[in-house]
Amino acid sequence: MLIFIGVALFVAINFTVITMTSRQSLPVSSVERIAISLTSPFQLLVTRTIGFTESIWKTYFMAVLAVKENSELKAQLSEAMEIKNRCEEMEQENSRLKKFVNFTSSVPDVYVAAQVIARDPSPWVKTIIIDKGDSDGVIKGSPVLVSEGIVGQIIKVANDYSTVLLITDRNSAVDALVQNTRVRGMVKGNNQESCTFVYALRKDEIRPGEMIVSSGLDQVFSKGLKIGRILDVKNTHSQLFQDITIETSVDFDKLEDVLVFINAR
Repeated sequence: MLIFIGVALFVAINFTVITMTSRQSLPVSSVERIAISLTSPFQLLVTRTIGFTESIWKTYFMAVLAVKENSELKAQLSEAMEIKNRCEEMEQENSRLKKFVNFTSSVPDVYVAAQVIARDPSPWVKTIIIDKGDSDGVIKGSPVLVSEGIVGQIIKVANDYSTVLLITDRNSAVDALVQNTRVRGMVKGNNQESCTFVYALRKDEIRPGEMIVSSGLDQVFSKGLKIGRILDVKNTHSQLFQDITIETSVDFDKLEDVLVFINAR
């Protein structure tokens, strides 16, 4: 009750003073001066209190709006990053497909593009699974390539999927020859990243850096397809054949898309 009375009295005094001071035609008396002197500090306090309260209120709402805006901007940034990532993936896939188009236009055979969907985790087997099968014209024994060179051949076929035996598998063998000297041999896998070029006679001159290509005599791979480049040559006098290690042209760890020969008949 005392607070209410005090507030009412304060408002009444302020109203009286404002009314009296607004009358320009009347002179200011000593009582009015005293009233103004007494009420001015309270008026200043009230004005500053109201201004401070308004500032806090505006700051609070600005902070709330900033938090909301920040959350919306984060969502927009996340969406933009996702779109950017999809665009980069599409660009890389488009680049790979362009290489396939250029490669298939240079060979007379008919190929179908396939995606690698699985890899055998076993260290004793080097195989992959692709998303093309019997319904796409893929048959057992079909060669599998990329623009960089030979990948392997089909060993199992289902309706929509196929298993590819990579040339790095120890059960794989490709009839091949040295591109420059035309020395014949066989490329065999050893379950590692590299392969071995075997059955090259000790008298044949073979140097590191030379390219190994398919000979076409195995009736699986066309002639002249890249297999790999010679890394090391060991020529031991007590052996009939040279021990040659080659680095495959295909990076099998980054293999995502392949080309599979299909029977066009």
